[in-house]
Amino acid sequence: MDIISQLQEQVNSIAALAFNTFGTLQRDAPPVRLSSNYPEPPPNPTEDPTNFAEQPKLMSATLVKAAKQFDALVAALPPSEGGEEAQLRRIAELQAENDAVGQELQKQLEAAEKELKQVQELFSQAADNCLNLKKPD
Repeated sequence: MDIISQLQEQVNSIAALAFNTFGTLQRDAPPVRLSSNYPEPPPNPTEDPTNFAEQPKLMSATLVKAAKQFDALVAALPPSEGGEEAQLRRIAELQAENDAVGQELQKQLEAAEKELKQVQELFSQAADNCLNLKKPD
């Protein structure tokens, strides 16, 4: 897998981890009284208070680990050479090379089509000759 695909996968992984982390924090957060005009909200039933305290730490550690892996992938990217101007020159060079290769391929295609036409004509002549050589029954 190339580096760009790995970066995309890592971004997707970070997004999923962040979504799950925020959702878990929201789900497990204790209720808060909005105003003194409202009654005290009922507490959320927690199955295991120690697990509740540890889960955000584990999830945030996983999120930080994924972010560090992303940073390592970014660091592995090849450096850009000479900034934007050099990249634009390189793009122009590649486009010119692409145009030259395209013209060469077009010439080869035209030559192949011409050769195909010749082969078809020869085949037609050969078929006609075979039909002319057959004796009528």
